[in-house]
Amino acid sequence: MIVVTGATGNVGQPLVQALAASGEKVTAVSRRISERAVPEGVRTVAADLTDPEGLRPAFDGADVLFLHDGSASAQVLQPRDILDVAKSAGLSRVVLLSSQGVGTRPDSHSHGVLLRSIEDAVRQSGLDWTILRPGGFNSNMYAWADSIRARRTVIAPFGDVGMPTVDPADIADVAAAALREDGHAGQIYELTGPALTTPRQRATAIGDALGEPVRFIEQTRDEARAQMLQFMPEWAVDTTLAVLGEPTLAEQQVSPAIEQVLGRTPRTFTGWVQEHITAFR
Repeated sequence: MIVVTGATGNVGQPLVQALAASGEKVTAVSRRISERAVPEGVRTVAADLTDPEGLRPAFDGADVLFLHDGSASAQVLQPRDILDVAKSAGLSRVVLLSSQGVGTRPDSHSHGVLLRSIEDAVRQSGLDWTILRPGGFNSNMYAWADSIRARRTVIAPFGDVGMPTVDPADIADVAAAALREDGHAGQIYELTGPALTTPRQRATAIGDALGEPVRFIEQTRDEARAQMLQFMPEWAVDTTLAVLGEPTLAEQQVSPAIEQVLGRTPRTFTGWVQEHITAFR
């Protein structure tokens, strides 16, 4: 049995689908989840990762764990307690969804320090472990959906700074391989898309898929910061702007990990747009 936490998220949802399609027994865990949200035959358990003891029903009969906090804040997680409960329930393997920023922004509170503490707990858990460190997600562009639907417009900073954003479905496929197969224990996989794309190029790709032009309006850094402060803490905003505006060479590097694990190239941003274009109509 494989337990998938964050099962209704951008990675958890395709992961549950992929595992179920391959015939695995799956328990899908999220704070609010119903059987309608998962494929037939998948067991659902409503639980909160901030309550480790509340996860025991999800771990019943399981041996493998996909650990992702979903929308929970890493600041309030107790990863060692979660892993202790998992180990006491008989689980032997954990795959953690972390972030590329643990390596590229080690001094950042949001991208380095907090997630590094979770990675350390996983490495010290006594379980076989694999860590996934994706960069930016293609699905982050859902933040543009309202303005594209209403005005066929994208407003964003750093219009010509390229990043190799990754399809969450590719992260899910790598996670599925690490959960199901031997040979991934002790590995850290950095996960990116196959090529750099800029925000301006992504807006154009969405317009091409819609069959209508999408206008790109570039924000200043200060304008973007003011907007982001409405829904993110200051320390997270500043690091996010640094990543988007002044990425390191490592953050712009295309990783070979997806091809190495899956034997195929990563999905393109254009392919992701075509698959999810209804969100922008």
